[in-house]
Amino acid sequence: MNLTLKIWRQPGPDEKGKFVNYPISDVSPESSFLEMMDVLNEQLIAKGEEPVAFDHDCREGICGMCSMYINGRPHGPDDAITTCQLHMRKFKDGDTITIEPWRAKPFPVIKDLIVDRSSFDEIIQAGGFISVDTGGIPDANAIPIPKLNADLAMDAASCIGCGACVAACKNASAMLFVSAKVSQFALLPQGKIEAKRRVQKMVAKMDELGFGNCTNTYACEAECPKEIKVTNIARMNREFFAAKVRAEK
Repeated sequence: MNLTLKIWRQPGPDEKGKFVNYPISDVSPESSFLEMMDVLNEQLIAKGEEPVAFDHDCREGICGMCSMYINGRPHGPDDAITTCQLHMRKFKDGDTITIEPWRAKPFPVIKDLIVDRSSFDEIIQAGGFISVDTGGIPDANAIPIPKLNADLAMDAASCIGCGACVAACKNASAMLFVSAKVSQFALLPQGKIEAKRRVQKMVAKMDELGFGNCTNTYACEAECPKEIKVTNIARMNREFFAAKVRAEK
């Protein structure tokens, strides 16, 4: 495959960026998108040019670091995948592929395609924890949990915090991410101790960091690589309003 890569290049967070075109040839349709980027960088280094900076780690769809906006979609033209799981067979010979970083105020660009997603860490630090007895290991069935609740909690906990929901949202809302982190504890008895404090602090931190509001376009759910459902947002809203009501009594 012969392709043209239109890549956002930005030397640093305080410098202006621009798109630069890079032709690349003999790309294997079976290679992953990141493998293709590796080949491009090898060619740039061989020419004495600056390689394209991009985030990656596990390359197994687990860590969520490979955050690229590809042809107008977070993680590219496939469903329920991260960029590292995207294969070049999804493109056609002769295509021009536009590659950008996440575009959101709380995700400032560090360099090229790398953005600072530490705002997600701040939200988790605000309330994403539980109090537990650190004594002996309890039996697995000591605390009965309905299977439906356990399944829903596990589904919410599968969120990898990649930020695709923010990138997909026209308002740069982080509500799908925050609601997943709230839901994974709200559905379990172990999460009840901090329940009221958790949801209020995490939502407050989300607002403080400059994320936008949810307007129910469902773009976040459509682009989430782990298929987190927007029903978590409804659950978070219920948790939030219930906590506010109890606090005012």
